[in-house]
Amino acid sequence: MNYHQTQIRVRYSETDQMGVVYHGNYAPYFEIGRVEWLRNKGISYKSMEENGIMLPVVSLTMNYKKSARYDELLTLKTILKKQTTVKIEFEYELYNEGGELLTTGSSILVFVDIKTGRPIAPPQYISEVLNRTE
Repeated sequence: MNYHQTQIRVRYSETDQMGVVYHGNYAPYFEIGRVEWLRNKGISYKSMEENGIMLPVVSLTMNYKKSARYDELLTLKTILKKQTTVKIEFEYELYNEGGELLTTGSSILVFVDIKTGRPIAPPQYISEVLNRTE
């Protein structure tokens, strides 16, 4: 399985006056999912950057189905959808405590050399992890 689940508790600062998560806070939720997906596979953003690799987001989409609310414990499912030579694509599914699907999304990221700012193929150790089907 090429997915990982992370739980996120909605904090008060992430909501509006009605206790609903502000739409701009879903992007950081998806980032948490991506970072934890990679960490679960043995790859850390910090070590990638220390080794001269950035992984910027070049595309992000979200589809809101139901509102997430203050103090709910959300489950974020992060799925590696696709990998090309220099890009990786993730899909996201965000559920509330009752198992209701709240939000879906996807992102595309590009491996970039920190020094040149140009796209690169990921190092072999990262490619091996990304190509592993568990």
